[in-house]
Amino acid sequence: MARSRVELFEAIRRDHRREGLSVRGLADRYRVHRRAVRQALESAEPPPRKTAVRAAPRLDPARPLIDAMLREDLDAPRKQRHTARRVLARLVDEHDLGEITYSTVRDYVRVRRPEIWAEAGRSLGEVFVPQTHEPGAEAEVDFADLWIILAGVKTKVFLFTFRLSFSGKAIHRVFATQSQEAFLEGHVIAFEVLGGLPVTHVRYDNLKAAVSRVLFGRTRVESARWVTFRSHFGFDAFYCTPGRDGAHEKGGVEGEGGRFRRTHLVPMPTVESLAELNARLADYDARDDTRRIANRPQTVGHDFAVEAAVLAPLPPSGSRPG
Repeated sequence: MARSRVELFEAIRRDHRREGLSVRGLADRYRVHRRAVRQALESAEPPPRKTAVRAAPRLDPARPLIDAMLREDLDAPRKQRHTARRVLARLVDEHDLGEITYSTVRDYVRVRRPEIWAEAGRSLGEVFVPQTHEPGAEAEVDFADLWIILAGVKTKVFLFTFRLSFSGKAIHRVFATQSQEAFLEGHVIAFEVLGGLPVTHVRYDNLKAAVSRVLFGRTRVESARWVTFRSHFGFDAFYCTPGRDGAHEKGGVEGEGGRFRRTHLVPMPTVESLAELNARLADYDARDDTRRIANRPQTVGHDFAVEAAVLAPLPPSGSRPG
Protein backbone atom coordinates (compact mmCIF):
# COMPACT_ATOMS: atom_id res chain seq x y z
CA MET A 1 0.00 0.00 0.00
CA ALA A 2 2.86 2.40 0.77
CA ARG A 3 4.22 1.80 -2.72
CA SER A 4 0.88 2.65 -4.35
CA ARG A 5 0.81 6.02 -2.52
CA VAL A 6 4.31 6.78 -3.78
CA GLU A 7 3.21 6.00 -7.33
CA LEU A 8 0.04 8.08 -6.90
CA PHE A 9 2.09 11.07 -5.76
CA GLU A 10 4.43 10.62 -8.73
CA ALA A 11 1.49 10.53 -11.17
CA ILE A 12 -0.07 13.66 -9.65
CA ARG A 13 3.21 15.56 -9.81
CA ARG A 14 3.86 14.39 -13.38
CA ASP A 15 0.42 15.48 -14.63
CA HIS A 16 0.73 18.82 -12.86
CA ARG A 17 4.18 19.30 -14.42
CA ARG A 18 3.19 18.24 -17.93
CA GLU A 19 -0.39 19.45 -18.23
CA GLY A 20 -0.59 22.21 -15.63
CA LEU A 21 -3.73 20.69 -14.10
CA SER A 22 -5.26 22.43 -11.09
CA VAL A 23 -5.61 20.86 -7.66
CA ARG A 24 -9.29 20.27 -8.36
CA GLY A 25 -8.56 18.76 -11.77
CA LEU A 26 -5.98 16.39 -10.31
CA ALA A 27 -8.30 15.41 -7.48
CA ASP A 28 -11.04 14.58 -9.99
CA ARG A 29 -8.68 12.64 -12.24
CA TYR A 30 -7.29 10.46 -9.47
CA ARG A 31 -10.45 10.38 -7.32
CA VAL A 32 -8.65 11.62 -4.21
CA HIS A 33 -9.21 14.43 -1.74
CA ARG A 34 -7.71 17.78 -2.65
CA ARG A 35 -5.68 17.56 0.52
CA ALA A 36 -3.87 14.54 -0.94
CA VAL A 37 -3.15 16.47 -4.14
CA ARG A 38 -1.68 19.37 -2.18
CA GLN A 39 0.48 16.95 -0.21
CA ALA A 40 1.77 15.43 -3.46
CA LEU A 41 2.62 18.82 -4.95
CA GLU A 42 4.46 19.85 -1.78
CA SER A 43 6.59 16.70 -1.53
CA ALA A 44 7.24 13.56 -3.56
CA GLU A 45 7.34 11.57 -0.33
CA PRO A 46 3.89 10.73 1.10
CA PRO A 47 3.39 11.58 4.78
CA PRO A 48 3.11 8.60 7.15
CA ARG A 49 -0.37 7.21 7.56
CA LYS A 50 -2.10 7.96 10.84
CA THR A 51 -3.84 4.58 11.02
CA ALA A 52 -2.75 1.06 10.20
CA VAL A 53 -3.43 -0.08 6.67
CA ARG A 54 -5.70 -3.10 6.42
CA ALA A 55 -6.35 -5.45 3.54
CA ALA A 56 -9.38 -5.10 1.28
CA PRO A 57 -11.29 -8.34 1.93
CA ARG A 58 -14.05 -7.37 -0.51
CA LEU A 59 -11.61 -7.90 -3.37
CA ASP A 60 -10.77 -11.48 -2.35
CA PRO A 61 -13.68 -13.21 -4.16
CA ALA A 62 -13.04 -11.05 -7.23
CA ARG A 63 -9.35 -11.86 -7.67
CA PRO A 64 -9.77 -15.12 -9.62
CA LEU A 65 -12.53 -13.53 -11.70
CA ILE A 66 -10.33 -10.55 -12.62
CA ASP A 67 -7.40 -12.85 -13.38
CA ALA A 68 -9.60 -14.84 -15.76
CA MET A 69 -10.65 -11.66 -17.59
CA LEU A 70 -7.04 -10.53 -17.94
CA ARG A 71 -6.05 -13.94 -19.29
CA GLU A 72 -8.75 -13.58 -21.96
CA ASP A 73 -6.81 -10.53 -23.14
CA LEU A 74 -3.78 -12.67 -24.01
CA ASP A 75 -5.40 -13.52 -27.35
CA ALA A 76 -7.54 -10.41 -27.78
CA PRO A 77 -6.78 -7.52 -30.19
CA ARG A 78 -5.05 -4.63 -28.47
CA LYS A 79 -8.08 -2.35 -28.72
CA GLN A 80 -10.40 -5.01 -27.33
CA ARG A 81 -8.70 -5.74 -24.03
CA HIS A 82 -10.25 -5.16 -20.64
CA THR A 83 -9.87 -1.77 -19.05
CA ALA A 84 -10.29 -1.48 -15.29
CA ARG A 85 -13.72 0.07 -15.86
CA ARG A 86 -14.79 -2.83 -18.06
CA VAL A 87 -13.55 -5.30 -15.45
CA LEU A 88 -15.58 -3.52 -12.76
CA ALA A 89 -18.67 -3.48 -14.99
CA ARG A 90 -18.46 -7.23 -15.53
CA LEU A 91 -17.96 -7.86 -11.81
CA VAL A 92 -21.16 -5.94 -11.11
CA ASP A 93 -23.25 -7.21 -14.03
CA GLU A 94 -22.15 -10.84 -14.16
CA HIS A 95 -21.19 -11.60 -10.55
CA ASP A 96 -23.21 -9.11 -8.49
CA LEU A 97 -20.07 -7.73 -6.81
CA GLY A 98 -21.26 -4.17 -6.44
CA GLU A 99 -19.38 -3.22 -3.27
CA ILE A 100 -15.92 -3.11 -4.88
CA THR A 101 -14.68 0.37 -5.78
CA TYR A 102 -13.15 1.37 -9.08
CA SER A 103 -9.86 2.41 -7.47
CA THR A 104 -9.48 -1.04 -5.88
CA VAL A 105 -10.02 -2.77 -9.23
CA ARG A 106 -7.76 -0.29 -11.04
CA ASP A 107 -4.87 -0.81 -8.62
CA TYR A 108 -5.20 -4.59 -8.80
CA VAL A 109 -5.36 -4.63 -12.62
CA ARG A 110 -2.34 -2.34 -12.91
CA VAL A 111 -0.19 -4.76 -10.91
CA ARG A 112 -1.71 -8.06 -12.02
CA ARG A 113 -1.92 -7.53 -15.80
CA PRO A 114 1.88 -7.44 -16.47
CA GLU A 115 2.37 -10.39 -14.12
CA ILE A 116 -0.14 -12.49 -16.08
CA TRP A 117 1.45 -11.59 -19.39
CA ALA A 118 4.91 -12.35 -18.01
CA GLU A 119 3.71 -15.74 -16.71
CA ALA A 120 2.47 -16.52 -20.22
CA GLY A 121 5.79 -15.48 -21.76
CA ARG A 122 4.11 -12.65 -23.62
CA SER A 123 4.88 -8.95 -24.00
CA LEU A 124 2.34 -6.17 -23.51
CA GLY A 125 3.66 -4.66 -26.74
CA GLU A 126 7.04 -4.07 -28.29
CA VAL A 127 7.61 -0.62 -29.69
CA PHE A 128 10.45 0.47 -31.94
CA VAL A 129 12.16 3.52 -30.49
CA PRO A 130 13.81 5.73 -33.11
CA GLN A 131 17.16 7.15 -32.08
CA THR A 132 16.43 10.79 -32.84
CA HIS A 133 16.49 13.22 -29.95
CA GLU A 134 15.10 16.66 -29.32
CA PRO A 135 17.13 19.13 -27.20
CA GLY A 136 16.54 18.66 -23.50
CA ALA A 137 14.24 15.68 -23.96
CA GLU A 138 16.19 12.54 -23.03
CA ALA A 139 19.21 11.15 -21.23
CA GLU A 140 20.75 7.74 -20.55
CA VAL A 141 22.38 6.30 -17.42
CA ASP A 142 24.70 3.36 -16.88
CA PHE A 143 27.30 1.94 -14.50
CA ALA A 144 30.56 0.43 -15.83
CA ASP A 145 33.41 -1.43 -14.15
CA LEU A 146 36.66 0.48 -13.71
CA TRP A 147 40.02 -0.57 -12.28
CA ILE A 148 42.25 1.98 -10.57
CA ILE A 149 45.30 2.06 -8.30
CA LEU A 150 43.81 3.35 -5.03
CA ALA A 151 46.33 4.16 -2.28
CA GLY A 152 48.75 1.71 -3.89
CA VAL A 153 46.23 -1.13 -4.30
CA LYS A 154 44.61 -2.26 -7.54
CA THR A 155 40.91 -1.74 -6.86
CA LYS A 156 37.67 -2.28 -8.77
CA VAL A 157 35.31 0.68 -8.65
CA PHE A 158 32.26 1.71 -10.67
CA LEU A 159 31.94 4.51 -13.20
CA PHE A 160 28.54 6.23 -13.18
CA THR A 161 27.69 7.93 -16.47
CA PHE A 162 24.78 10.30 -17.14
CA ARG A 163 24.60 11.32 -20.82
CA LEU A 164 22.23 13.80 -22.48
CA SER A 165 21.03 12.21 -25.72
CA PHE A 166 20.87 15.34 -27.91
CA SER A 167 24.22 17.01 -27.18
CA GLY A 168 26.15 14.02 -25.89
CA LYS A 169 27.16 16.05 -22.83
CA ALA A 170 28.07 13.50 -20.16
CA ILE A 171 28.79 13.56 -16.44
CA HIS A 172 31.03 10.85 -14.98
CA ARG A 173 31.69 10.00 -11.34
CA VAL A 174 33.30 7.03 -9.61
CA PHE A 175 31.77 5.18 -6.66
CA ALA A 176 32.99 2.29 -4.53
CA THR A 177 29.76 0.33 -5.13
CA GLN A 178 26.70 0.27 -7.36
CA SER A 179 24.43 0.76 -4.36
CA GLN A 180 21.21 2.72 -4.49
CA GLU A 181 22.89 5.53 -2.53
CA ALA A 182 25.60 5.82 -5.19
CA PHE A 183 23.01 5.59 -7.98
CA LEU A 184 20.92 8.42 -6.55
CA GLU A 185 23.96 10.54 -5.69
CA GLY A 186 25.21 10.20 -9.25
CA HIS A 187 21.92 11.62 -10.50
CA VAL A 188 22.03 14.54 -8.06
CA ILE A 189 25.58 15.42 -9.13
CA ALA A 190 24.63 15.23 -12.82
CA PHE A 191 21.53 17.38 -12.36
CA GLU A 192 23.52 20.02 -10.46
CA VAL A 193 26.33 20.13 -13.02
CA LEU A 194 23.90 20.30 -15.94
CA GLY A 195 21.65 22.81 -14.21
CA GLY A 196 18.48 20.88 -15.02
CA LEU A 197 17.08 17.55 -16.14
CA PRO A 198 15.42 15.98 -19.20
CA VAL A 199 11.78 16.84 -19.81
CA THR A 200 10.77 13.48 -21.35
CA HIS A 201 12.63 10.62 -19.68
CA VAL A 202 15.92 8.98 -18.73
CA ARG A 203 16.75 5.56 -20.17
CA TYR A 204 17.86 2.62 -17.98
CA ASP A 205 18.36 -1.10 -18.28
CA ASN A 206 18.03 -3.38 -15.25
CA LEU A 207 20.11 -1.55 -12.64
CA LYS A 208 19.21 -3.11 -9.28
CA ALA A 209 19.33 0.29 -7.61
CA ALA A 210 16.12 1.21 -9.47
CA VAL A 211 14.45 -2.05 -10.43
CA SER A 212 13.21 -4.54 -7.85
CA ARG A 213 11.97 -7.04 -10.43
CA VAL A 214 11.88 -7.42 -14.22
CA LEU A 215 8.55 -8.78 -15.45
CA PHE A 216 8.56 -8.81 -19.25
CA GLY A 217 9.65 -6.45 -22.01
CA ARG A 218 9.74 -2.94 -20.54
CA THR A 219 7.66 -3.75 -17.46
CA ARG A 220 9.50 -3.31 -14.17
CA VAL A 221 8.70 -3.27 -10.46
CA GLU A 222 10.49 -0.19 -9.16
CA SER A 223 11.71 0.38 -5.61
CA ALA A 224 9.60 2.83 -3.61
CA ARG A 225 12.63 4.98 -2.80
CA TRP A 226 13.46 5.30 -6.49
CA VAL A 227 9.89 6.27 -7.38
CA THR A 228 9.94 8.93 -4.65
CA PHE A 229 13.27 10.26 -5.90
CA ARG A 230 12.01 10.56 -9.48
CA SER A 231 8.78 12.16 -8.35
CA HIS A 232 10.68 14.73 -6.29
CA PHE A 233 12.96 15.78 -9.14
CA GLY A 234 10.21 15.47 -11.74
CA PHE A 235 11.42 13.06 -14.42
CA ASP A 236 10.26 9.76 -15.89
CA ALA A 237 12.15 6.51 -16.45
CA PHE A 238 12.24 4.51 -19.70
CA TYR A 239 13.32 0.88 -19.27
CA CYS A 240 15.01 -0.78 -22.22
CA THR A 241 14.11 -4.27 -23.36
CA PRO A 242 16.42 -6.85 -21.71
CA GLY A 243 19.12 -8.51 -23.78
CA ARG A 244 20.25 -7.83 -27.32
CA ASP A 245 16.83 -6.54 -28.44
CA GLY A 246 17.24 -3.52 -26.18
CA ALA A 247 20.95 -2.89 -26.68
CA HIS A 248 20.37 -0.18 -29.31
CA GLU A 249 18.02 1.71 -27.03
CA LYS A 250 20.78 3.07 -24.81
CA GLY A 251 23.79 2.57 -27.04
CA GLY A 252 24.80 6.20 -26.59
CA VAL A 253 25.72 5.87 -22.93
CA GLU A 254 27.34 2.46 -23.37
CA GLY A 255 29.53 3.81 -26.16
CA GLU A 256 30.28 6.89 -24.07
CA GLY A 257 31.46 4.79 -21.14
CA GLY A 258 33.96 2.95 -23.33
CA ARG A 259 35.16 6.13 -25.04
CA PHE A 260 35.67 7.92 -21.75
CA ARG A 261 37.68 5.08 -20.24
CA ARG A 262 39.90 4.71 -23.30
CA THR A 263 40.48 8.46 -23.57
CA HIS A 264 40.98 9.47 -19.96
CA LEU A 265 41.51 6.36 -17.83
CA VAL A 266 44.26 4.47 -19.68
CA PRO A 267 46.61 3.58 -18.09
CA MET A 268 44.86 2.88 -14.81
CA PRO A 269 44.73 6.13 -12.83
CA THR A 270 46.72 6.23 -9.61
CA VAL A 271 45.04 8.19 -6.81
CA GLU A 272 44.95 8.37 -3.04
CA SER A 273 41.17 8.73 -2.80
CA LEU A 274 37.99 8.58 -4.85
CA ALA A 275 37.50 12.29 -4.18
CA GLU A 276 40.79 12.98 -5.94
CA LEU A 277 39.74 10.87 -8.92
CA ASN A 278 36.31 12.49 -9.13
CA ALA A 279 37.94 15.92 -9.25
CA ARG A 280 39.89 14.69 -12.28
CA LEU A 281 36.72 13.32 -13.89
CA ALA A 282 34.98 16.67 -13.51
CA ASP A 283 37.90 18.30 -15.32
CA TYR A 284 37.79 15.67 -18.08
CA ASP A 285 34.04 16.28 -18.52
CA ALA A 286 34.67 19.99 -18.98
CA ARG A 287 37.45 19.35 -21.53
CA ASP A 288 35.17 17.06 -23.54
CA ASP A 289 32.92 20.02 -24.33
CA THR A 290 35.36 20.85 -27.13
CA ARG A 291 35.09 17.48 -28.89
CA ARG A 292 32.85 16.58 -31.81
CA ILE A 293 30.83 13.37 -31.93
CA ALA A 294 31.22 11.43 -35.18
CA ASN A 295 30.36 13.74 -38.11
CA ARG A 296 28.43 16.35 -36.17
CA PRO A 297 29.26 19.89 -37.31
CA GLN A 298 29.13 21.38 -33.80
CA THR A 299 30.99 20.56 -30.60
CA VAL A 300 29.40 18.91 -27.58
CA GLY A 301 29.65 22.22 -25.73
CA HIS A 302 27.89 24.12 -28.51
CA ASP A 303 25.00 21.65 -28.65
CA PHE A 304 24.77 21.56 -24.86
CA ALA A 305 24.36 25.35 -24.77
CA VAL A 306 21.26 24.86 -26.93
CA GLU A 307 20.05 22.01 -24.76
CA ALA A 308 20.69 23.66 -21.39
CA ALA A 309 18.17 26.39 -22.19
CA VAL A 310 15.30 23.90 -22.43
CA LEU A 311 16.09 21.47 -19.60
CA ALA A 312 13.49 21.19 -16.86
CA PRO A 313 14.38 23.23 -13.75
CA LEU A 314 15.65 21.65 -10.55
CA PRO A 315 13.42 21.58 -7.45
CA PRO A 316 14.25 24.02 -4.64
CA SER A 317 17.52 23.22 -2.88
CA GLY A 318 17.20 21.64 0.53
CA SER A 319 13.96 19.82 -0.33
CA ARG A 320 15.47 16.50 -1.38
CA PRO A 321 13.59 13.50 0.09
CA GLY A 322 15.35 11.34 2.65
